[in-house]
Amino acid sequence: MVPTKQHAAAEHAACGSVLFLLGIEWGRNGVYVPATDTPPSLVRISGSTFSLRLIAAAIILLFCYYAQGVVITLLLSILLAYFLDPAVELLERVHVPRTLGSMIMVLILIAVLVAVGYGLGERTADFAANWPKYGGMLKQAASTVEGKISGLEGRVTDIGPDAANAARAEVRPEPGVLRSLILRGIGSLYALFLEVTFVPFLVFFMLAGKREVWHGTLQLFPVSRRTQVKETLEDMREVLRDYLAGMTLVTLMVIAASSLFFWFLDMDYPILTGIASGLLNMVPYIGAVMAWLPAFLIALAKWKTIGSFLLIAGGLTAIHVLALNFVAPQLVGRRVRLNAVAITISLLFWGWVWGGMGLLLAIPITATLRVICDHTDSWRPIGRWLSA
Repeated sequence: MVPTKQHAAAEHAACGSVLFLLGIEWGRNGVYVPATDTPPSLVRISGSTFSLRLIAAAIILLFCYYAQGVVITLLLSILLAYFLDPAVELLERVHVPRTLGSMIMVLILIAVLVAVGYGLGERTADFAANWPKYGGMLKQAASTVEGKISGLEGRVTDIGPDAANAARAEVRPEPGVLRSLILRGIGSLYALFLEVTFVPFLVFFMLAGKREVWHGTLQLFPVSRRTQVKETLEDMREVLRDYLAGMTLVTLMVIAASSLFFWFLDMDYPILTGIASGLLNMVPYIGAVMAWLPAFLIALAKWKTIGSFLLIAGGLTAIHVLALNFVAPQLVGRRVRLNAVAITISLLFWGWVWGGMGLLLAIPITATLRVICDHTDSWRPIGRWLSA
């Protein structure tokens, strides 16, 4: 059968359509030239890829929010494994098997935590026995503040009774608020149960099987990208080690300095209040202000003047500022490389997602994200912004 002109034209159009989708144009004389216009199908594919990334990010965020007990337990285990790994490697150099060395370090960690918890428990029980004295002072201070607020409400009532009644009705707590707080507390207890139960085992398995886990992680990626992934993991390990070791030393120094400061002021429970101040120092910026509250509560039983509370606030702020701006950079080093805006945003975000544990884990998570961005070509602008 001899092809007609209609068949030739149809074949030419079909070939041209197929080649256009492949990024090639059919010239007038049958010459193939690259297509100059972007195919609509590629635009649709790019748009759908961006939408899939947004959906994946939303799913990950929801998982972190609703499975916070599991995620926090896993993150704490990873951080502790990074922290203890140098000690395990040191034991390996003196011919101690890695499994035995991992068990020894985990047992030492548990012993230290139990000793610290026992010491804190005794001081906390002593403070709880004297709580009626501090509770009475706190109620008296709250009554004074409430009286001031009532006086302001009285003035507002003179201006507009209806508006004052409406505002008072809005402030009145709903019956379901207490139930919500109790349910949230149960969730926190469940997360605490997971951490206490599973973290030691996870840390031991991560330390003992480090080489297998490392090799298995590299096997998840193509051969062409394994060198890049290996460099990313090594950089991440160094950053987290420097941060954890440095912040541990800074926290111990703040605890010692705060305890001496409270002892010099002749306050009750100086060590307990100093420990609270040091732990809150692990939360950048806002931790210096949060450390005022335990000290103010203890000081209510001793002082009544505003100058004494200003002295406590000024002393604690000076200790925290010195630790954050002079001691921490020397011990933690410059490897974390996060700017103040990135740190503040991460504190707000992870504090909203996980509460108090989010405030403690915000900096390691953001530092890890910065390392990943620095080793990924398409994400390097984000890494530069985080470290600007």
